[in-house]
Amino acid sequence: MKSSNPAATIMIPDGTPEDQALGRITHLAIGAHQDDCEIMAFHGILACYHRPDLWFGAVICTDGSGSPRSGEYASYTDEEMARLRRGEQEKAAVVGNYGCLIQLNHPSAEVKDAHQTALGEDLAAVLAECRPQVVYTHNPADKHETHLAVGLTVVRAIRGLPPDLRPRAVYGCEVWRNLDWLADGKKIALDVSGHENLAAALIGVYDSQVAGGKRYDLATIGRRRANATYFESHTTDQAEALWFAMDLTPLVQDGSPDIMAFVLGQIDEFRRDVESKIRRFTP
Repeated sequence: MKSSNPAATIMIPDGTPEDQALGRITHLAIGAHQDDCEIMAFHGILACYHRPDLWFGAVICTDGSGSPRSGEYASYTDEEMARLRRGEQEKAAVVGNYGCLIQLNHPSAEVKDAHQTALGEDLAAVLAECRPQVVYTHNPADKHETHLAVGLTVVRAIRGLPPDLRPRAVYGCEVWRNLDWLADGKKIALDVSGHENLAAALIGVYDSQVAGGKRYDLATIGRRRANATYFESHTTDQAEALWFAMDLTPLVQDGSPDIMAFVLGQIDEFRRDVESKIRRFTP
C-alpha cells in the first residue's frame, strides 16, 4: 500500500504478507495519536482477540511529536518523543494481537489544515485495501481539534468509496469529552467488559504518557466502569464496562445528511430533553 508520506510505516505483528494482512481486517480503528485506538476502540480489539476469523487493525494519523511530557521525559525533543511513541504503539500492536498497524506519521498541523488532502487520500487507500466491516474513529463532537479533524476526514474518505467498499458500521467514539449527553436511543454502548489485564497492558505500554504526566491508565478504566454504572438509573448494571460511541453510519450512506447538521441535531435533542424535564418539575 502506498502512502503520500515517505515516513509512513506498516507493521504486521504475525509476519503475514502485507496484502493478506490488510485484506483480513474486519475491525479498523483510525485514531489521531498513538494510544487513541487502545482507549477508544478496545471493543474492536476484544472482538478480534485470538479469533482466526476476525482481525483488528489500527491506523495512527499523526507522528506524536507534540505529546505533552514531564518527569524523565521532560527533556525529550519532538523527534525523540515521536520515535518513542511510535515504538510504544508497536508494542501495543503486539500485545493486542493486531492484524496490522499503520502509522501515517502526518504532522498534527497538517491534519488540522482543512485544505490539505494527503490524509484523506491515505485513509481512502487504507480503507479500500482493508475493506473493514466496522470502523472506529473520533466522534465529531470531540473537543480535541486533531481528533475532530481526523474523525471528519474519516467520514469524508468513506463517503468517497464505492458503496460496496464502505463499512457496515462506523462508530464515532468518545475520548476528549464523553458522550453521556447523547440520547440513549442514539448512543452506541460498546460492551468492553472483561480482560482488564489486557486493557491495562495496552494502556500501560505508553509509559511516556502515563509516567509522563497523564494517567490514562486510571482514567480509561474508570470511565468504562462509570459508563456501565451510570448508564441506567433504574436497573442493575448489565455490563462491567461500557464505552460510548455516536453512530456515524448514516453519514457514510448515499444521501447522507450534512455532518454539521447531523451533530447539531443530536445536541438539539439533548437540549430539548433537558428543557422538557425542567419544565415538568417547575411549578
